[in-house]
Amino acid sequence: MKLIRRCLQHPLAPLCTLFGLLLLVPMGARLALGWSHPLGYLSDLASASLLTLLLYRRRWWLALPVLLVWALLTLVSAELVSAVGRMPNLADLHYLVDPQFVGNSTGGGLTHPELGLALLLGLVLWLVVQRSSRGVRLPALPRALWALPLGLLLAHGTAQYLKPSEADQWQQFNLPHQALATATGQAQMRIEDWLQGDVADVPPVMTGLTRLDLEGQPLLPSAGRARNVLLITLEGIPGAYIRTNREALHSRYQEDLMPKLSAWAERGMNTPDYVLHSHQTIRGLYAMLCGDYDKLDNGTPKGVEMLTQSQRNQACLPAQMHKFGFDTHYLQGAGLRFMAKDKIMPHIGFDATHGLEWFKNDNYLEFPWGKDDKAFFEGALSYVDQLKKKKQPWMLTLLTVGTHQPYSAPEDYLERYDTPKQAAVGYLDDAIDQFLTGLERKGVLKDTLVIITSDESHGIDGVRLASSWGFNLMLAPDQALLPHLKSGTYGHVDLSASVLDYFGLPVPASLSGRSLFRDYAQGREIMSYTNGKLRYHDGQGTFTECDFQQRCRYYSSAGFIADSASLQGQYGGQRARQISARATHLDRSLLQSPLNQHYQFGSPAIIPLKAQINDDWADNLIGAQYLEMPKGSQTRVRFTVRSADPQQNAYILLKGKELEQDVPLGLPEEMLVTPDQPLQMDFSFDNPQTRKAFSFHLLGYGLGAVEVSDFSVITELPGQTESVEPEDDSNAHSS
Repeated sequence: MKLIRRCLQHPLAPLCTLFGLLLLVPMGARLALGWSHPLGYLSDLASASLLTLLLYRRRWWLALPVLLVWALLTLVSAELVSAVGRMPNLADLHYLVDPQFVGNSTGGGLTHPELGLALLLGLVLWLVVQRSSRGVRLPALPRALWALPLGLLLAHGTAQYLKPSEADQWQQFNLPHQALATATGQAQMRIEDWLQGDVADVPPVMTGLTRLDLEGQPLLPSAGRARNVLLITLEGIPGAYIRTNREALHSRYQEDLMPKLSAWAERGMNTPDYVLHSHQTIRGLYAMLCGDYDKLDNGTPKGVEMLTQSQRNQACLPAQMHKFGFDTHYLQGAGLRFMAKDKIMPHIGFDATHGLEWFKNDNYLEFPWGKDDKAFFEGALSYVDQLKKKKQPWMLTLLTVGTHQPYSAPEDYLERYDTPKQAAVGYLDDAIDQFLTGLERKGVLKDTLVIITSDESHGIDGVRLASSWGFNLMLAPDQALLPHLKSGTYGHVDLSASVLDYFGLPVPASLSGRSLFRDYAQGREIMSYTNGKLRYHDGQGTFTECDFQQRCRYYSSAGFIADSASLQGQYGGQRARQISARATHLDRSLLQSPLNQHYQFGSPAIIPLKAQINDDWADNLIGAQYLEMPKGSQTRVRFTVRSADPQQNAYILLKGKELEQDVPLGLPEEMLVTPDQPLQMDFSFDNPQTRKAFSFHLLGYGLGAVEVSDFSVITELPGQTESVEPEDDSNAHSS
């Protein structure tokens, strides 16, 4: 005990424990979480050195709040990266004073509780040393030591400038360093603008990104022989999982997680350089089905914005196929209300829209989002049987959910694979193989154009552009006339025009993109926004990638997706703004402003309640997710919930989330709905800063069912007298 007391009272003990806490815990977490990267360790060392110099010899009650915030930021960063694959940003910092968020973050629901425990133990040890060192004169540190963190930060920035890394942000930065780098990048841009003087930004030329291009050489001499079209959308699957794509692009990634789908790919037309423009299912579906880029940021999805349109929705693929005599159907393995697909899909032209409620067959395993992939495809096969009985040609769009977090698979798959994610992918591979085999046995492949793709990519660690790498596999009756490998760069924005072109149908001029059934002599412009990076290919051999520091790097690359590319240089300022200006222009293809748009997410549907709420996302009763609210605006919300069971009460709560994190709305935690008294609320809240990816989660539990007849959301400037329309209003409209 005397030895321990002597160590604790050693003059250097406060310095060692402080530096150890600030350095060893983050470095240990980086190693344990698989985020090892030289720049990441350099970032940890620089931040630890700077904070140590700032806090050493400060009174404990001054240093403790700083260390608590630092510890919470470290924990929040690890949790957010694990959950949604991104680091927090400055807009997230207000959660640190949100009791609900802090309570949830420390209430035992952590993904990495060991990191929380290490931070807590480190703080306790530091406090013990502080108490034991009272009265001990601590030696002063040489002023020259201030050069250490500054030199490390400079070395980090120089290394990034001279040899930029394509590793994820959290591998290269810790959160304090990232915030500092962001502020530095913004300041640098302002200085460059000041040095350039009052030079107005020239609006970018958008023709290459927005025009419909059907000037290529057709691959087929006439319209395709297929009578029907089947679009199969696999949740989150990147193009690297298809062997043909890996070989065509000489990818160093060699894991063969989908060998059976890869075998089917040998029989069809594949497009290795296939771009996914964004994350999130609803954004991918919109780009595929409506021939337009969805938001290249976290703004309101265009599928939701489309609910305000009465003309552009008629140009979407389902509406066009319906116009030309096809019976159009949409079927997914989850509930429809999430992301408002119950409203969006009929609005863009599907004659029938079904989700989890349609399936009568049992699951093979429990999965919170809905049908596991094997059960889903068995149900989808019977759905195709129903369509075959009709004389009318049909279009069917399918969406799986089994490879969405949390990844679920049967025990024998979990035993065969290293991770649940890999097991879920293997389970999907077997399920879709059985489905395609069933289609072939029933003769469907002889008269149906089958397109297999994914809505988004869940990414692959260490694989370049994996978050933007999609795939497009086409199985056509006229496959003998089509190439096995389709050259050129394509993406989801091209799919609608391609299907219409295959059937020889006129393509609306309001659609964008090229046809996959044509060859083009020239390259094309294309963009994506995934994993926090805005990417642009100019169609002339230059690929540009802009990061969170407002810095763009450009590479020599024949196509968009490539295993490697040659760095040519980097820039910021006006040239960088031209890239973001292109994205902004694409973002406004439907609405010029998110202000004064009245969204109605209510419906007369009767919704059975669960006995308890298990998941804020899967159990949501409405589809008001990922909305944008401009700075200085005010959002008004009105909703009405009625009990649909005369014998049962229901319990309702409403949550708000911004960028996946809880935002307090000032509402009661639980609200009662009785058969005699519906729940009606009308409230508003201010948006002092721009809100992106804001989601409402209306949750309920009980033994009965409810009807959410009204859920109105309108964002306007304070002082406007915008009226909320009656409950029986249509889906949505511009106010």
